[in-house]
Amino acid sequence: MKVHQFQDISEFYARVKDYLLIQEAQHNLLLGMSNALIQNPQYFDKTPYLATVEIDDDIVAVAIRTPPRGLVLSQVRDLKAVDALAQDLHLSSKLLPGVTGPTDEAQAFALAWYSLTGQSYQLQIALRIFQLQKVQQIAKAAGYLRQATEGDKELLKNWNEAFALEALGKIEIDPERWAERVLEQGYAYLWQDEVPVSIACRGSLTPNGVRVNMVYTPLEYRRRGYASACVAALSQTLLDQGNQFCFLFTDLANPTSNHIYQEIGYQSVGDWHQYAFV
Repeated sequence: MKVHQFQDISEFYARVKDYLLIQEAQHNLLLGMSNALIQNPQYFDKTPYLATVEIDDDIVAVAIRTPPRGLVLSQVRDLKAVDALAQDLHLSSKLLPGVTGPTDEAQAFALAWYSLTGQSYQLQIALRIFQLQKVQQIAKAAGYLRQATEGDKELLKNWNEAFALEALGKIEIDPERWAERVLEQGYAYLWQDEVPVSIACRGSLTPNGVRVNMVYTPLEYRRRGYASACVAALSQTLLDQGNQFCFLFTDLANPTSNHIYQEIGYQSVGDWHQYAFV
């Protein structure tokens, strides 16, 4: 069992693509991160950690880290690979903010990292991955979907900050820089009633799909069907653009969001955990 680090993202992606595509929905985050690193390297300030664990040239685990964010793990065929990754990463990074991955893999890494560093860990968020192939009709909400424009920049920044604090309890990335990036890429969509009332964003592409993220409705606009309408309309837009699937992550602690996504047509494909190291 050996850890292989990659310096070139294209070489890394060529190596891991087939392994990740065996479970495209489960690996939509890793596939999307790889695509983003290839297509938009300017958005990443620090050198990413790109690694595989292999046995006799067969991949048993894949990992990506884009500092300052934590590590993201694939499904792992041999949990000993998690220990190997923890040891390898520890050689170059003594502090790590957290790890995200399938439930068993993420917990195994958290334990391995604790053994190496003494950093305690806590479950930050329990996630569920959903996949959609066809949008189901839902009750209509007042308003319409529109792409965000430069005039929405301050709103995007404020909503991203509020979303991060509500979902994670902390701000991991600069909201202003995030707003600039999604506006430049045309990734942010708003549900517009008399004023903007909800947001959903297009994430990075996978070979056959695209992730939906940053779904947020301010408290004063909730329970009016805006989020459901926004996600449904954006999902249909993304399918119409030629994507076979839409993917998204939900917080299992939020039964409302899990319910509305299933009404739209999203189906559960697996659970992930995100741990924070203290």
